Amino acid sequence: MQGVTNVEANRYNLSNNPDVFSGRPEILSAIKDDADSVLPITVVDDEIVKTGTYPTIDELSEYTGLVFVPAEQKNSCCGGSGCC
Repeated sequence: MQGVTNVEANRYNLSNNPDVFSGRPEILSAIKDDADSVLPITVVDDEIVKTGTYPTIDELSEYTGLVFVPAEQKNSCCGGSGCC
C-alpha cells in the first residue's frame, strides 16, 4: 500500500450501535421498509456502495482503489513474507 498512510474500517451492528444508524439519514431511509433485505450496508467515504450482502475483496478494491488480497494467499506479495 505505497502512498497510503491510513485505512480505517468500522463494522457496526444495528442492535449494539443504533446511534450510528440513527445519525445517518441515508441509512435510515434504506432500512426503513425492510432492513433484512438491505443489511449489511457498505459505506465508503460517506456513500452507500453496496447493500444486502458483504462486499467481495474485488469489490472492496473497486470501491477504494486499493488492492486487497486474502490473508491466507501464499503466492502474493503478502504471502507470509511480511513484505507488505
